[in-house]
Amino acid sequence: MDSKIAPADIESVDRATPVLEQGEDAAAAQSDQRLRELGYKSEFKREMSLFGVLGISFCAIGILTGMSSAFQTGLFSGGPLGLFWGWNICSLFMLLIALSLAEICSAYPTMGGLYFWVCKMKPEIPMLGCESLTTGWIYSVAMVFTGTSGNLSVALYIASLAEVGQGRTLTRVEIAAIAWGVNILSGVINTIGTKAIGHMSAFNLWWTLGGTFVLVITLLVKAPEKNSAAFVFTDYENFTGWSNRGFVVLLGFLQAVYTLEGCETAAQVAEEAQRAEVLAPLAVVGSIVGSWIIGLAYMLALLFAVQSIASVQGTSFAIPIAQLYYDAVGKRLTLMCLTVVALAQFMAAVTAFTASSRLFYALARDNAFPMKRRYMALNRFQAPYFGVWTSVLVGCIISCAYIGSAIAFNAILSSAAIAVMLSYLQPIIIRVFWPLTSLSERGPFSLGRWSWPINLASFLFTVFICVLFILPTAHPTTALNMNYAIVAIGAVVLLVAACWVLWGRFHFVGPVKTVEEERAGEKYE
Repeated sequence: MDSKIAPADIESVDRATPVLEQGEDAAAAQSDQRLRELGYKSEFKREMSLFGVLGISFCAIGILTGMSSAFQTGLFSGGPLGLFWGWNICSLFMLLIALSLAEICSAYPTMGGLYFWVCKMKPEIPMLGCESLTTGWIYSVAMVFTGTSGNLSVALYIASLAEVGQGRTLTRVEIAAIAWGVNILSGVINTIGTKAIGHMSAFNLWWTLGGTFVLVITLLVKAPEKNSAAFVFTDYENFTGWSNRGFVVLLGFLQAVYTLEGCETAAQVAEEAQRAEVLAPLAVVGSIVGSWIIGLAYMLALLFAVQSIASVQGTSFAIPIAQLYYDAVGKRLTLMCLTVVALAQFMAAVTAFTASSRLFYALARDNAFPMKRRYMALNRFQAPYFGVWTSVLVGCIISCAYIGSAIAFNAILSSAAIAVMLSYLQPIIIRVFWPLTSLSERGPFSLGRWSWPINLASFLFTVFICVLFILPTAHPTTALNMNYAIVAIGAVVLLVAACWVLWGRFHFVGPVKTVEEERAGEKYE
């Protein structure tokens, strides 16, 4: 075939390029207009496509990383039976939550996300004035803690690589030092700005798909013994000490919920996305659907390939999944598997700091955060760098807790999972109990007559999971195996309440309309 391009073809390409650019500009202008209607002027360049926004949510969910890091939770609490059915049941309800949040996101496509949604839906509702602000603060804590957890997980994967590859066990100090380095690298990438994050999140989307394919094929081909379908779908295991079979299986649900949290992160970059009122809700829902399917394929491969559950339970590796890999595919391929998951984990952790820094920006814009001018400052890469490095600093401080007590550190990070669910709960409660007045204007993504039933199901499941997260996971309960999540989340709630009493109630009056006037001269420091 002749590869030469005719002059007419060149002319048509030249005409098409401006049309494409005009289309992108029109989409960005439409999103900017919607943002102005909500009271905010556009401060960020809209450089994220659907793949970028979808990748952000995929990064935040981190299906490979969440499944790998928490797999043992379900394996020891219900076994394959609990893992398979728990994954599908929880994925269904997390999809309902995603649909509920996506409908609100489409109506209010701003980077404030959960916080701003509560602000906008609250005025006609008899509710405490601090509700929206506490939502934002609790969610901020959750995002920083999630990023910190992810960065420590990267350090633990590196520790497992050292154990498998060199037979060297790293100390807690060394692991914490690696976590510091990963925290700082996350900060550097976020400081580079929107384009870097967009490219990384789009790359993570393909990395997750390709990585899952590689891991599934490797496990199924190389495992010396394949488990039967009866084992994968019906085998029950219990390493918890509890005798109630139903309760043990329910404890395994925590693995699925922990893995699937994060779909709402797309809203945090809504002001950096083209046609945000469409792309952001699609990313919220699409990330859950994709994670459900990808996670199911990966989980089935793990269950068919696991050689000994007792071996995984008694492992000395920093990450228990490393033992499963080692038993199933040997030393060399275990190194490959751990590397695939570790890189995915790093990208997920970077995304958490992306979300937290944008949320700090949104809160500062509304006088809901001290040092307003600093948290709203953007560098030449269009990054809210002060919020980025605040996240890094807090992450490094929390990582130090791991040196003193792994139990204390795990309690802090367990509170992040609960805080995320509590943050989901607040806008959903408003939609359930005030369905007619809470969403006076709808975006392109609307659930129509299914809105209230979906919100009700989401509300009931979220309440159930929040209770389940704080119940004891082992029996008999001792100081070493107690679930300290209730203590940690209680401390977070008390801290947020104290901040409201001492600072918030004097400064926060609701969203500030930056379209009408710039309040750059006001300082809340």
